[in-house]
Amino acid sequence: MNHHQLEKDIEHLEHVISHISAADRIPLSYWRNRIDSVSGAVRVPAQASRIKRLNAALLELEKQQKV
Repeated sequence: MNHHQLEKDIEHLEHVISHISAADRIPLSYWRNRIDSVSGAVRVPAQASRIKRLNAALLELEKQQKV
C-alpha cells in the first residue's frame, strides 16, 4: 500500500470510528478487520499513533456491545 492510500485509509477510519456506535448496521468486526489490515502497512510513528487511537476507540465500542 502506498503512502497516500494509507493516509486516506487512516483518515477514513478516523472519520467512521468517531461516528459509529455499537449498534451500527455494519458490524464492529468489519471495522476491526479494516484497522488490522491498515495497521500492517503502517511505516511511520505518526501513523502508528493514529492506529493506536483507532484501536482504543474501537475497543471501547466493542466493550459497549458486550454489555
